[in-house]
Amino acid sequence: MKILGISGLPGSGKSLISEIAKEKGAIIVNMGDIIREESKKRKISTGETAIELRKEQGDYVVAKLTIEKIKDTTLKDRQHDSFFLIEGIRSPYEVELFKKNFDNFKIVSVYASPETRFNRLKDRKREDDSLDYKVFKERDDREIGFGINKVIENSDYLINNEDDLNSYKNQINNFFNGDIGRS
Repeated sequence: MKILGISGLPGSGKSLISEIAKEKGAIIVNMGDIIREESKKRKISTGETAIELRKEQGDYVVAKLTIEKIKDTTLKDRQHDSFFLIEGIRSPYEVELFKKNFDNFKIVSVYASPETRFNRLKDRKREDDSLDYKVFKERDDREIGFGINKVIENSDYLINNEDDLNSYKNQINNFFNGDIGRS
């Protein structure tokens, strides 16, 4: 089983990596979806949910739920030789737990400037995206508080997503055709 984690601040371009990985046969587990599901149950915002979950169950909680989901999929579907991609890693605690649970776990992070990311989020219009730069900045600060900068800093691979979409797609395909494709 091959497990790859993706990290990057909101709007950096993680979803496109997931889409391309899915085309290559990866099973995608989105950590943000886990938070969004819990947010609906609690009837509070995703940001509040992320903070509350960590206060209630510790810094490892989202990683634990993700690992359970992967193990359930592996057992249920007998997918022991599968390629899983975990999208949305935000803290060193999560990385630590993934490395303890999965041999050869690697992280790829995506970088895009705040201005670039804010403009993308305005276009994306997902429920937890804001058109208000102050709210966008607060979200970044919350994620930085979770330790996402350390995750990005210590990634095995880094992809810069400041150029056009075709350049970014080429970088992603080169990434999958390179080291990660051979491991």
